[in-house]
Amino acid sequence: MGRIRRGGYILTSWKGDPHPPCHFHVVNNKGEFLGRITAEKKPLGHWNPPRKLLDVIDALKSEGRI
Repeated sequence: MGRIRRGGYILTSWKGDPHPPCHFHVVNNKGEFLGRITAEKKPLGHWNPPRKLLDVIDALKSEGRI
């Protein structure tokens, strides 16, 4: 996938990321790291992704981008 900017977020994934599950590193438009999340919208680690981010992921999935 690479990098996608949408809705004030930047989602980045690496093709060769060695640890499952497939996930995205999320930063806001100020470059502040927020956390990691799977395409199934499950956060990795201890954070609660904002509803707006979950909506962005839904939109990207419906567009076939992720």
